[in-house]
Amino acid sequence: MALPQIVTRDAWLLARKELLAKEKAATRARDDLNAERRRLPMVEVDKEYVFEGPEGSASLLDLFDGRVQLVVYHFMFAPDWDAGCPSCSGFVDQIGHLSHLNARGTTLAAVSRAPLARITPFKARMGWTLPWFSSFGSDFNYDFHVTLDDSVMPISYNYRTPEEHREAGTSYYVEGEQPFELPGMSCFLRDGDRVFHTYSSYGRGGDTVGSTNSLLDLTALGRQEPWEKPEGRMTGLGAQAGSEGVRYHDEYEDGVGRTYDVGTDGGDRTAGAGRTR
Repeated sequence: MALPQIVTRDAWLLARKELLAKEKAATRARDDLNAERRRLPMVEVDKEYVFEGPEGSASLLDLFDGRVQLVVYHFMFAPDWDAGCPSCSGFVDQIGHLSHLNARGTTLAAVSRAPLARITPFKARMGWTLPWFSSFGSDFNYDFHVTLDDSVMPISYNYRTPEEHREAGTSYYVEGEQPFELPGMSCFLRDGDRVFHTYSSYGRGGDTVGSTNSLLDLTALGRQEPWEKPEGRMTGLGAQAGSEGVRYHDEYEDGVGRTYDVGTDGGDRTAGAGRTR
């Protein structure tokens, strides 16, 4: 087993400070990258999708649960599987208390192609409370490129065609018996009853995601911190993600984070707009 080199405390401190400078540079670069993500344009989702949840049929708008943003975790669970993907399960195991995310106007939900009758017992076995919906019978998984079947539509994963994957050495993503499931995350924003797709990430794009802040970093509104760019995204959604805005998960006000629209015409029509901390 190759272990780290043994050195004196002074030598270790010197090496640690050199690494710290690189870590700080990486943090600043990540902030810049997150700002570019928030500047992405968005596409209106006008196709009707029907999901099945614990309370019956649901639309994509219903998945927001009254909040302004939705993050969908595309959980790999095919209709004929007895259990969900182990790696996807490991991801869900790492998710913290959802109240912190909800307080920032953001709902996290899992969506799988397996019927609800298979999802429900597996969810109970895992002890999860994350909202989880079945997209069985709809085009949702195909349209967002997490179920690949070229008899339904041309294959594309992580914004690459099969030929591009072969050239990049990642053909394992697109080769195999079809249909097959792959992981991903998709973010949506709503203005009243209008739903917009803002971002999707696939493959290793979800490697470092799981905490409240890392999930918010994928969204159009971000962490809703005053230092974030572009300016004007920090709307009054009820709570901000900075240290002053974080509370114990049982101390958030009822309904905080549930908003009706963000005003795509440039105005701020969010519930609680102008709220101070």
